[in-house]
Amino acid sequence: MNSLPTRLLLNIGHALDHMFLLIFATAVTSIATEFGLQRWEDLMPYSVAAFFFFGVGSLPAGKLGDQWGRRPMMIIFFVGIGLASIGVAAATGPLQIALALAVLGLFASIYHPVGIPMLVQGAARPGLTIGINGLSGNLGVALAAVVTGFIVKYYGWRMAFMVPGALSILCGLAFALFSTKESAPPAKRKASVSAPTNISMAQLFLIMTLAATSASLVFNLSTNANYELLSNRFKDISTDPARIGLLLGMVYAAASFAQLIVGNLIDKYSLKTLYLSLIGMQVVFLAAATQLDGWPFYLMQFLFMAAIFGAVPFTDAMIVRYVDDSMRSRVTGMRLAVSLAASSFAVWLIGPVVRQAGFTTLLWLMAICAAITLAVVGRLPSERRAVGRT
Repeated sequence: MNSLPTRLLLNIGHALDHMFLLIFATAVTSIATEFGLQRWEDLMPYSVAAFFFFGVGSLPAGKLGDQWGRRPMMIIFFVGIGLASIGVAAATGPLQIALALAVLGLFASIYHPVGIPMLVQGAARPGLTIGINGLSGNLGVALAAVVTGFIVKYYGWRMAFMVPGALSILCGLAFALFSTKESAPPAKRKASVSAPTNISMAQLFLIMTLAATSASLVFNLSTNANYELLSNRFKDISTDPARIGLLLGMVYAAASFAQLIVGNLIDKYSLKTLYLSLIGMQVVFLAAATQLDGWPFYLMQFLFMAAIFGAVPFTDAMIVRYVDDSMRSRVTGMRLAVSLAASSFAVWLIGPVVRQAGFTTLLWLMAICAAITLAVVGRLPSERRAVGRT
């Protein structure tokens, strides 16, 4: 069992991980203006490398987490992503910012295959633990909208990268001082969990990867486009970036609690039934949002983000349930390397899709991706009850 400081810093790390990846999306209009670009859509594709390396970097990160140790990898995560964020703040043009964001994405890739397996190791209620961690991550998404909006308005976009960067470095120092020491790397420990008998590990891995890929497309499309999407649907109400950021942050903060509720339910009910229910809600709410503007759209945005956030814990819960701790980082890394690298394409899509077809088409694209996830998740084995393995 990890110590309280370790669990606290691991949850803070999840918040920072998601926050760093979305600062650019919130500040993109201000950055584009400073760089002399007429439209924010023209700058958005420069952030693709961050999400690509966020995916492919998970593979070596997971391998190192299992074979070298999760604790030293988390120290590298905190310090590395902090320095990379400060590097983004120093960029003077689109190519420089693309390179700095790529480095940031590479360090960001460490967290999920290393931090989450470290957190659930020995947890009595892994579903709830994952839910709390997911809540922390999505509060980071909310902070990206609220904090970045205010810092950009009063201090400029560069400070929006520098302040969190310095905070992350301090967290890395605290983790080095106070986190629980590892007795041995996970790969050297005795195995204790076997795969389910009614499905092979290869089949389970394929389902998890396909579902995670389509779900990551929805997550990336929504979180990276939501600020400009809300600005577009609220243009008759407000054009203040700080107010838009606050409204979006409220959506993220409220919707994030869905993960806490879902995490609690995962320990008690069938993964498949819960997962299908949430993905079905995504399809319905995203389709409904295509027809709305103003405050009705704002309500629907909360509903579809609650369904999107609520679905996040499921893949991690499957890994905890069916994969032994000695290789969880590697399995998570392989799954993330495929799904996140593929879904990084979503970030590139946002600018061209919005410029050519508008936000309504983007919402329909998200609804279609959610429907694909629904079809894939339907291939999961049914469960009579939840199995509380750790």
